[in-house]
Amino acid sequence: MRTAFRVMFKAGIHPRPYLNFAVWMTISCLLATFCGGHAFAQERPAPQGLLQVDPSAVGLDPRPLARIRGEMEKFVSAGEITGAVTLVAYRGGIVHWEAVGMADIEAERRMERDSLFAIASMTKPITAAALMVLAERGQVKLDEPAENYLPELAALKLNGKRPEKPVTVRHLLTHTSGLGGDQQMHGSLAETVQWLAQQPLQFEPGTQWRYGAGLTVCGRIVEVVSGQSFESFLEREIFSPLGMHDTTFHPNDQQKMRIAKLYQRRASEDRLAPAEHWLIDLRPDAPPNPSGGLFSTATDLVRFYQAILGKGSLTGQRILKPESVREMLRAQTGELTTGFTPGNTWGLGWCLIRNPQGVTGVLAPGSFGHGGAFGTQGWVDPVKRMIFILLIQRLNLPNADQSEMRRVFQECAVQAICSG
Repeated sequence: MRTAFRVMFKAGIHPRPYLNFAVWMTISCLLATFCGGHAFAQERPAPQGLLQVDPSAVGLDPRPLARIRGEMEKFVSAGEITGAVTLVAYRGGIVHWEAVGMADIEAERRMERDSLFAIASMTKPITAAALMVLAERGQVKLDEPAENYLPELAALKLNGKRPEKPVTVRHLLTHTSGLGGDQQMHGSLAETVQWLAQQPLQFEPGTQWRYGAGLTVCGRIVEVVSGQSFESFLEREIFSPLGMHDTTFHPNDQQKMRIAKLYQRRASEDRLAPAEHWLIDLRPDAPPNPSGGLFSTATDLVRFYQAILGKGSLTGQRILKPESVREMLRAQTGELTTGFTPGNTWGLGWCLIRNPQGVTGVLAPGSFGHGGAFGTQGWVDPVKRMIFILLIQRLNLPNADQSEMRRVFQECAVQAICSG
């Protein structure tokens, strides 16, 4: 499409404020047909069904969006991050999509818009969506004991005794199960759940919120109930229908060349240095981690978020029914304190903004999303119909969900509405 735009500008055809956007896109699409396929192979366009649009054509002020690049470059210059990919979607169109900095300093490889990132816990809402596919088909009941699907969970004990109430599937989805252990893989997914079942519960299920491995267990439920590997189920039910071709637990050789490298700032050094983390496991036989093992790109993630914003559907492809999406985005944890920033509650696999404040201050109540251990962030404001995706690879941030990068990025994006 951008190739077609260049042809139009060279021919002296320029957009005008009064030109109907649909007409403009029709003309550009016709010209694109005559540009030939070879030119399009040289750059990756916005994904099908999510056009990259001129912000002013959809009523936004482009100036705040244009500031995002400079703001991210400031963080690069300050040594907070090596690079970033930022994407903003508004009412179904991509209005900002940029890359700054380096993906790999040592290899002198620049960050590109299609760079892959280890998205860590941003995997969790995708795992939750997979389980909801089975729930809406009647194959899983959210309020049934999880041991009905995974008998090994009957071994769970609290202070050496069976808990008063069993751990339910809903508890697992909302981090209220009381599961002990950690979110690492201890062998295969089946072996990991066996290990988790032997760890003592931390509290009576449903009485507290504790971030943990509940979504890992949900991934195993998906395997057992569906009869498919977790990875295959995601591909068949979510990734393929939505066109998320760069979202995977096992990047291929071509995708590995686009992975943004993980960095950290050591106390003894005033610079970013390469880092390693157990979540980033590129072995071909590494077991998929439903709590945090996916790699993805900004444009793949925006497709998933747009599908959830679209009540389970994107460009005619439905992955969930509207009632399933409503249940996922309904506050599930009452008055329990949840999350890593104030004012939150929890849905099924999603963090929900109840009382916007601080870093979430520009988001409307009911906004939903999730962050990742390496600073990645993905949030959806259903009132503004705006999606915010920030992808970085920085270990040991004091609080990834409350980073200054996230705050500045979201504020610039929302200012485009306020001043548009």
